Amino acid sequence: MDYRKLGQTDLYLSEIGMGTNQIGGHNLYDDVDEVENIAAVQQAVEVGINFFDTADVYGLGRSEELLGLALGGYKDDVIIATKGGNVFAPDGRRWGVDNSPAYLRKALEESLRRLNREYIDLYYIHRWDGKTPIAEAFGTLLRFKEEGKIRAAGVSNFGLEQLRQAMSAGQVDALQNRYNLFDRYVEGDLLEYCRANGVGFVPYGPLAFGILGGRYERDLQLTPNDWRRGVPLFSPEHFPRVMDIVEQLQEFATVRNVPLAHLAMRWVLRDPAVTSSITGARRPAQVSENARAVGWDLAPEELTAIDRLTRRLNFFSV
Repeated sequence: MDYRKLGQTDLYLSEIGMGTNQIGGHNLYDDVDEVENIAAVQQAVEVGINFFDTADVYGLGRSEELLGLALGGYKDDVIIATKGGNVFAPDGRRWGVDNSPAYLRKALEESLRRLNREYIDLYYIHRWDGKTPIAEAFGTLLRFKEEGKIRAAGVSNFGLEQLRQAMSAGQVDALQNRYNLFDRYVEGDLLEYCRANGVGFVPYGPLAFGILGGRYERDLQLTPNDWRRGVPLFSPEHFPRVMDIVEQLQEFATVRNVPLAHLAMRWVLRDPAVTSSITGARRPAQVSENARAVGWDLAPEELTAIDRLTRRLNFFSV
């Protein structure tokens, strides 16, 4: 495994990270197997993955709990990122967003309890609530850092102007936004700003939520509880065209003699602002396969060819 420095911090993240919305994510997927989930997390450590990304909303806290169980014996060897600011209704469902200092503190304390840790390595505001001044909200995370409750502070799902407002309070260590071959809206000003200001960029969805894993057929049917039913890539309107492009990318990967998923991960990692490719997995075998996507880079002519296939795609609204 290879590792990259996160922004201006002293954290070195594995190039392939593990996204864990499938780990205990009973509110996001059907057929979640927690025993298999724990085995997958522990397998990740065995193959050199040290970076695990979760959020309090994944499984309504269950993902954090399972990570705490699975990584209890590896506290000094792993880097855990989680996100807060999600508000939960009395029945446990996600209800809204709150970036107020008091609520962010409450959310952090609850995440620390579920993860069974004294501090969190990287803590994000999951998304802006649209009302709390961003500098005030991010300033709260900087206070957590001063208190030793977190080691690094980040923001997620922020646009350029929102990121600038956060930076007015102090150094943003990490930005986590969507980024993959089908969704390139962060290119240009946002990634350029990260490079210029020492903000580590940590993309989620590098495999386009499974589509670039190379295993889906055109007749794919998502289960009723699968959150991806609301993702434009999977809609009846877009999915046939998406699969046309997947087939072309698969041909490219075959010539390159690499799995399509590895090509997709190396593509996001081509940018120097990118620190780690957060790749989801729920089974140990998937984790081992993901971890092998290291040790090589796409050549300039390969990037140009891939660019011709995907640059003008717009399946998401920004």
